[in-house]
Amino acid sequence: MEDVVIKTSGLTKDYGKGRGVFEIDLEVHKGEVFGFVGTNGSGKTTTIRNMMGFIRPDRGISAVNGLDSWKESAGIMKHVSYVPGEIAFPALKTGTEFLKTQAKYLGVTDFGYMNHVIEILQLDPTANLKRMSKGMKQKTAIVAALMGEKEILVLDEPTTGLDPLMREAFLGLVREEKQKGHTIFMSSYIFEEIEAVCDRVAMIKDGRIIDTVSLYDLRHPAVKNFIIEFGEAGEKQRFLQNTEFSAESRDEKSLTVQCRTSQLDALFLSLKDCQITNLQEIHRSLQQQFMSAYKEGLAQNGNN
Repeated sequence: MEDVVIKTSGLTKDYGKGRGVFEIDLEVHKGEVFGFVGTNGSGKTTTIRNMMGFIRPDRGISAVNGLDSWKESAGIMKHVSYVPGEIAFPALKTGTEFLKTQAKYLGVTDFGYMNHVIEILQLDPTANLKRMSKGMKQKTAIVAALMGEKEILVLDEPTTGLDPLMREAFLGLVREEKQKGHTIFMSSYIFEEIEAVCDRVAMIKDGRIIDTVSLYDLRHPAVKNFIIEFGEAGEKQRFLQNTEFSAESRDEKSLTVQCRTSQLDALFLSLKDCQITNLQEIHRSLQQQFMSAYKEGLAQNGNN
């Protein structure tokens, strides 16, 4: 497809003893915010390093903008801004010196957007690079990546070291990048932040993709689940006797009902003469989806 910006197929880097990544198939489309979620050590950084051309895969391919990640990594870097999972700065005294050096390397002459990011992240770039806290180093790396305003961003756990307020500020910057039409590939072990900004998410466990989900589909499932609490136990029993919906009792007066979106009107019609004290939709979180996919994988492997 013409709009595929990042693609891996059968990507494998085997370090032995089950470590590495195996048969990674990914497609990231132009203008998409694509999440890559998994626990620490699951293979997120190894996948990204292959994608950036820093390491050579044992098998399979990785390409960015149609360029082979290993063979044409120099060409890829012209289009990609990158925030690494482990930040190492050059031997410069202050953050300001580093950002000036980065601006010269990127050919940035208008510092308006750089100053905007600095303000949003509340960064003091005049601080000594070696004495910066982990959070300040992370902010500096984010500014250095975003200032080039390139069309592709690859972010490896970019909020590491940031406090909750700054995480939310960073997610606001991600939303700004999406509005510009930029493509963002972002890894994280924090499900909530991936769920907040991403269009699709690939889940990785032990070096293998276990599921890829659309966040729209997760938020708007074809089948919905509701908790319904009745005013009296008798009303609950009458509903159970007459309903065609899948229902499971929770306690004497409440139950869980499963219903397709096309049947919502019928469900609410069946409840119109009931005394309802609570009706609540159960929303499935990204973390719950991950755990479900993980357990399903264990079951398929005979380890349940």
